[in-house]
Amino acid sequence: MKFAVVFSLALLSGISASPSIYPHVSTQKFQERISDRKMHPAPDHSLYSKAANAKDINPEELTSDYWLNNAKAFVDEQLKKMPNKNKAKNIIMFLGDGMSHPSIAAARVYMGGEEKKLSFEDFPHTASSKTYCVDRQVADSACTATAYLQGIKANYATMGVTAEVLRSDCVESMNKEKHTYSIAAWAMAEGKDAGFVTTTRITHASPGGVYANIADRDWENNEMVEQDCEDSDLVDDIAEQLVYGEVANKLKVMMGGGSRAFYNTTETSHGKPGHRTDGKDLVKEWMDADSKRVFVNDRKGLMALSADVPQVMGLFNSDHIEYNLDIQRDDLQEVMPSLTDMTLKAIEILSKSDNGYFLFSEGGRIDHGHHKNEAKYAIDEAAEFSKAIEATLKVVDLNETLIVVTADHGHVMTLAGYAARHNDIFGFGGNGDDNMPYMTMSYANGLGFYGHKTDAGRVDPSTIDRSANDFRFPTTLPVDSESHGGEDVGIWAIGPWSHLFQGTMEQHAIPHIMAYAACIGDGLRMCD
Repeated sequence: MKFAVVFSLALLSGISASPSIYPHVSTQKFQERISDRKMHPAPDHSLYSKAANAKDINPEELTSDYWLNNAKAFVDEQLKKMPNKNKAKNIIMFLGDGMSHPSIAAARVYMGGEEKKLSFEDFPHTASSKTYCVDRQVADSACTATAYLQGIKANYATMGVTAEVLRSDCVESMNKEKHTYSIAAWAMAEGKDAGFVTTTRITHASPGGVYANIADRDWENNEMVEQDCEDSDLVDDIAEQLVYGEVANKLKVMMGGGSRAFYNTTETSHGKPGHRTDGKDLVKEWMDADSKRVFVNDRKGLMALSADVPQVMGLFNSDHIEYNLDIQRDDLQEVMPSLTDMTLKAIEILSKSDNGYFLFSEGGRIDHGHHKNEAKYAIDEAAEFSKAIEATLKVVDLNETLIVVTADHGHVMTLAGYAARHNDIFGFGGNGDDNMPYMTMSYANGLGFYGHKTDAGRVDPSTIDRSANDFRFPTTLPVDSESHGGEDVGIWAIGPWSHLFQGTMEQHAIPHIMAYAACIGDGLRMCD
């Protein structure tokens, strides 16, 4: 016993003790214990902007009773869950683009602490979704939109077409026999209303999955089609499909950014020229087709909309809607609405339907922040996404409304190190063997590589100005755009038949469960 105590003290104090004085401990085991100690180092509190101490941690957490009672309460809540087997009159699907599990964990800390939950994490039923494309291990937002909205898996960068259609195949893109249709179309075929809102361009991959059939997600306007197909008359670009397509033509609500795909290069929208080279003004053409249609281009117009509007298109920026952090900084509140603004207005309009509705709401810029290694943007957008869901829960009846929250794919951002509780999530997680701190958040690849390395080696991040919203976090290797991750993503569900979301699922099963609950589509229906 005496030797064991002395040995432990030597390890804890970092003393290089010789195993020869402890004959019962082999040299190999001694080295293993030293190695284990290095694997789990004591935190260096000098690194942390907010080191854990008594004032940062709930004193009750220091007792076993707190955790035992916490666990008992959780079990009790689980036992109280009863399946809701009502018919779902309404379906709302929230999509956090690129919202990986590490993104959620980081957002919790950002919003108040590791113990916090995002609004949807209290939903009673959860599952995980496998996100691969037919032809790729790691997916993009187009093939995944085809899965979670249209119920089939497709090839990378294609949407609304079967996997028989290869990317950029101009002829097969317009082959209607290979087109697939979304749950929005299934809902409208049963007399429901449908719509979508997004913080990306409305011609982007995720919202495009609601209404488009295209062999290349990049064909958002005719100019992009001409680059691959020479003749833009051969393929209806995504913006044209939104105006004239058989699905989009019936949608009641369409809101987001991306006005540039609808205007000619000689015209301006939100201060920037359009991208069309065919002379078309697709917004005007959409309006001319029905005098009752309403178009809005800023937040003020959005908030003034009557709930009785028959159809509305909202385009709030030439490109994507600005990041929330920049809207706050640049005082653009009256120009660009938040995801919460758009979602609540869409629900207000769609709720006028006696038969119910389907709404797709996307927090799309989580993904964009990650692609640039700009984690502050990504995590703040995840927090905004949570706020939109929280606001929605206050205005819907969960007895008749099924809400499903998920992501399309992951990212290669990780949370690393042993930072103290409540430490700044954008701060440091520990020290490297080079005696310099490393950041809690980092990426496997991306442009952040260049700001953190030189020919001389790694740059000490504590010497870098990290205050900007667009600060790029470190990466392992350089690529122009950080890649997606191939891991499974979460599904959270509440409302009628939400208990069917459980276990590890194929992503394309998601719309079929929603359709079952609402008695729409050609598959199984609870009404049967």
